[in-house]
Amino acid sequence: MIIRALKHVIITGGTGGLGKAIAEHFKTAAWSVTALGRNDLNFNDSFEIAKYFATNSCDLLICAAGAINDQPLAKMDESSWDEIIRINYIAARQCALAAISKMIGNGSGHVIFISSYAANHPTIGQAAYATAKAGILGITRDLAHSHGSNKIRVNAILPGFMDTPMTKNLSIKRKQEIREMHSLGEFNRPEIVAEFILFLEEQMPHTSGQIFQLDSRPSS
Repeated sequence: MIIRALKHVIITGGTGGLGKAIAEHFKTAAWSVTALGRNDLNFNDSFEIAKYFATNSCDLLICAAGAINDQPLAKMDESSWDEIIRINYIAARQCALAAISKMIGNGSGHVIFISSYAANHPTIGQAAYATAKAGILGITRDLAHSHGSNKIRVNAILPGFMDTPMTKNLSIKRKQEIREMHSLGEFNRPEIVAEFILFLEEQMPHTSGQIFQLDSRPSS
């Protein structure tokens, strides 16, 4: 019997609804899992992020941390805008760059970003969130192209709308409106997204620079 070395996945936003589902799925698949929340690593501090990844193994990084603060752009103050960009884009970029530096030394690695349908189809009031998530799509393709020669893969997931703590404050009416946008009339579930991410990591070793939309809304 061949026994593989235990691989390590780091999940930012690992204490959120999707992050928890990913963590549990990878644990079941016999991975070593670190699920990071805001109390575990200061995502405002680029030096702390760099130090963390320099001193911890990382075969797979999943950037799942996110936040929303939907409001019309004209009414959004600068600090609120900066906070959404920082959490959804800047922290993800910094974690990815720090992890990739470690992965280069290991000779391989994989970064998976959690982006959003809003990156391509923002609704009114989502300017900051959509801007951040669109930026994620840009760096996915850039990093995949830049580090393919280092055997490092970079992909992005658009998981679709899910009933998680991040969306719990949306009204029943708004959730029904979103549901009606789906061809199948159903929302995605965190455990299904987690299953796809594991499949992407373990069964699609030659896939990089791709954007995967996992729900049933029109992609264009």
